[in-house]
Amino acid sequence: MSSQTIEIGSNSEAGVRLSKKPTVLNTFKRDYQLWIMILPAIAVIVIFSYLPMYGIQLAFRDFDFSKGLTGGAWRGLYYFDQFINSYLFIDLMKNTFFISLATIVIGFPAPILLALILNQIRRKKMKQIMQTTVYLPHFISIIVLVGMLNVLLSPETGIVGYIMKSIGLGHINLLASTNTFIPVYVLSDIWQHCGWNSIIYLAALSTVDPLLYDSAKIDGASRWQTVRYVDFPAIVPTIIILFVLSMGGILSTGFEKIFLMQNSLNLPVTEVIATYVYKIGIVSNQFSYAAAIGLFNTVINFIFLFAVNAIAKRASNMSLF
Repeated sequence: MSSQTIEIGSNSEAGVRLSKKPTVLNTFKRDYQLWIMILPAIAVIVIFSYLPMYGIQLAFRDFDFSKGLTGGAWRGLYYFDQFINSYLFIDLMKNTFFISLATIVIGFPAPILLALILNQIRRKKMKQIMQTTVYLPHFISIIVLVGMLNVLLSPETGIVGYIMKSIGLGHINLLASTNTFIPVYVLSDIWQHCGWNSIIYLAALSTVDPLLYDSAKIDGASRWQTVRYVDFPAIVPTIIILFVLSMGGILSTGFEKIFLMQNSLNLPVTEVIATYVYKIGIVSNQFSYAAAIGLFNTVINFIFLFAVNAIAKRASNMSLF
């Protein structure tokens, strides 16, 4: 009886040991190969993303070249108050929000639809050709893309301008009009990045069990019904995560493209926070003011990210964190 009791006690102790959660140190020891593999990526993130955050203090100081990043008089929230009370604040926020919102509302569903369409192509060779065709624009640089837009949309020599004149619309400079800039910006962005952004959805669709397609075919489901009841539910988690991430950049428009497309005629709708920070910080050397504006923009994006993530978690029980 005593030996059985001792054996039972030892088994219970082993069960307790197994039930304990592994410590961080044990995780490093167990998966050290994986940690070594991702160590370069961690180093890049730390060096280029976290260490520069030390410069955030410039938003609260009067920057002085002679005193370095830690020098200068402490001004607190002075530059934030200056930006919020600036006569450009409303226009900057409105332009940035409208361009970002239009890009998300129109551009976010585009790669989803493209992935669903490409997934319906059964001929492997045709599918590869289509994928390569829609991926290629992603590798065109922003400078080349804006140059192409200037050439194609020119009211005098561009093919689009020629077509518009031939159908009686007259000389309309699409890049100089405040009414057409946002559509041109959004549509060109979709053309350039839609194919590349569809890759992650195609990867999610590749995990769908083929038996589901066979079952749908046996049940007499049409292609639309297969997409609706098999394909789309498979990519819903991916859609939610990417949507949360995209909302985290609601006030982060691309600087390069807008700056290159900007001119004196479309300036009322193209002056966004990113271009204004460049002009204030680099051109005018107001580094503290520019740092405050950039930090303000980041905080707003951070709030949007947490808010949308909380809504997604409550509505679908799926979230980023």
